[in-house]
Amino acid sequence: MNKKIIITAALVGNATTKEKAPTVPYSAKEIAREAVICAKAGAAIIHIHVRTPEGRPTMDTETFVNAYTASQNALKDAGLDAILNLSTGGNGSDELRTAHIERIQPEMCSYNPGSINWGDSVYLNPPSLMKRLGLICQKTHTKPEIEIFDTAMLNNVRDCCKKGILTAPCHFQFIMGIPGGMDGTLKNISFLLDNMPQGSTWSITGIGRSHIPMMLAGLSAGADGIRVGLEDNIWMHKGIPATNESLVKRAVQLSAICGREAATAEEAREILHIKSVS
Repeated sequence: MNKKIIITAALVGNATTKEKAPTVPYSAKEIAREAVICAKAGAAIIHIHVRTPEGRPTMDTETFVNAYTASQNALKDAGLDAILNLSTGGNGSDELRTAHIERIQPEMCSYNPGSINWGDSVYLNPPSLMKRLGLICQKTHTKPEIEIFDTAMLNNVRDCCKKGILTAPCHFQFIMGIPGGMDGTLKNISFLLDNMPQGSTWSITGIGRSHIPMMLAGLSAGADGIRVGLEDNIWMHKGIPATNESLVKRAVQLSAICGREAATAEEAREILHIKSVS
């Protein structure tokens, strides 16, 4: 197998703290710095959540604008290209969780097709949000990265496609191993691939201890992408802390061992049917 592999760097997420991983970025300046570092290391997509100065997750529109603009400018100044993929996963009204997508009109954003019990809390993604975000993505020409935490979410995606909320070809991000979601197993990957709409593209990540097994499974199963970063995993090995850079570099190395070369951002746009902003 020699097709290119798209590497996504998920820089921060909603849960990883500096107490757990000192290099996890909070501010727009820190996020921009990590975006440059990861793009240099081989990431074609930079997945961005945002935080308050104290490190709390937020869906504040201006905070997203600041992080996006800082990252875009830093990449340009460094002579680098990367797809900036903004998160819509957090708390707040449907309007708040989509306002930054309407404002910024990024190339990609996350799209969560259903709610799930996540540990001791509920990760709420109601049908009203799914409809609103899907239609906004069509209006702004933003590619939805459809995050799949559990198998039933594929049924919701098919229903959204039938209703015109989502349009083919779909791009999926399989997120394996979260509490309350799918375990990171080959059997579950096989089920997802068997039930994924024809013509779709897919990427995969595993949370925590599922990280390396799911990365290797994705590489061997022909995934279009793999996702790494401090959002999903904070260890290189047991007792050895990770950084976003070290996780991206390891993904590039493992991909090469599997005969998969890391895709550039422009190649990723072609694979995912994203129109370049340049």
